[in-house]
Amino acid sequence: MSFWKQAVFSLIVLIAAGLAWFWYFPGAEDVLARAGLLDARTSTAQENPARGAAGGQRQGRRGNDAGGLVVTTPIAFATINDRLNAIGTGRALRSVVVNPRTSGTLREVLTASGATVRAGDLIARLDSDAEEIALDRAGVALEDARTKLERVMALRSTNTVTVAQQNEAELALRNAELVRREAELALERRSIIAPIDGTVGILPISAGSYVTSSSEIATIDDRSRILVDFWIPERYASLIDIGSPLTATSVARAASVHEGAISAVDNRIDPESRTLRVEGQIENPDDRLRAGMAFSISMRFPGETYPAIDPLAIQWSADGPYVWVVENDLARQKSVRIIQRNADSVLVDADFTEGAAVVTQGVHNVREGAPVTAAGEPGTSTDAQTVRAEGAAS
Repeated sequence: MSFWKQAVFSLIVLIAAGLAWFWYFPGAEDVLARAGLLDARTSTAQENPARGAAGGQRQGRRGNDAGGLVVTTPIAFATINDRLNAIGTGRALRSVVVNPRTSGTLREVLTASGATVRAGDLIARLDSDAEEIALDRAGVALEDARTKLERVMALRSTNTVTVAQQNEAELALRNAELVRREAELALERRSIIAPIDGTVGILPISAGSYVTSSSEIATIDDRSRILVDFWIPERYASLIDIGSPLTATSVARAASVHEGAISAVDNRIDPESRTLRVEGQIENPDDRLRAGMAFSISMRFPGETYPAIDPLAIQWSADGPYVWVVENDLARQKSVRIIQRNADSVLVDADFTEGAAVVTQGVHNVREGAPVTAAGEPGTSTDAQTVRAEGAAS
């Protein structure tokens, strides 16, 4: 291709690029104006009515931006840390596993699974033939020692025996009494009694079984009240006190709701889970609750109240987050500290005057101390949807 053809082709490409730049670039007119080509831009707009109309629309928008038209949202307040929900496990007020104190063959079981017993009730008995014989032998020895002491005391009055012989007789009597008591204790331990009031669980043994001191005879649960163990986050640790009310709902039966109170609080935070163990207590007058049941625990607290603002109002600078606050129709920049992010709001730590609002859209129109006009106020013809569209375009 010859040189002049290449030059013509390049000129055509440059002209096309210039026209495209002028048509699609929003700031083309300003650039031409600063270059002293304002008349050329005006004449072009007159030759192309559609282009002039588009430019007029852009100019109209700039005029509105210069007026400070924004969308504002009132500042609300929300309370956090005012409710605690946790899952806990119930256990009996007192629970005892009954074991025999000695080994032997279980002669008889005097209770049944599910029976209610009182403290001191006999629930089982081991074979006790050897212990009964030992008790009888101790009784005979005690009577012999007592008779010998009476004879010595009678002879002592006539100085027939010495003081040493009298002391020996008294010592023999005391030893015989101790042997008798030891035999009674051994026989007593062949009987297994209930240590507490409560309900007997399923018996794991039967009469005729050979048991030792580690064998389980029965389990007894005192279910007059149910203790519920649950874990709470450490931020609630300072809010929990002994006696604080709680509501326990059975996970298996949602209609089973019980009122109770905190009965114990652990003395340390678990360093791995950062939680605190708490024990609650609920009444069980109808004996429908069982140890091991799951409960949903609910507690209420005063909580902490913070301003809740629209997430769109949060802006960022080198110093951190801030918002534009409209006070008396003037814009003020206020730094905030974010406390919690929610789905529809952000809780912040900052001081706001009553009735203040934050700018959520049109922040590019706002300057410190400059007057602003919120969309929808009297004297404004542009509604919130228009401002939203401008914010999206900008």
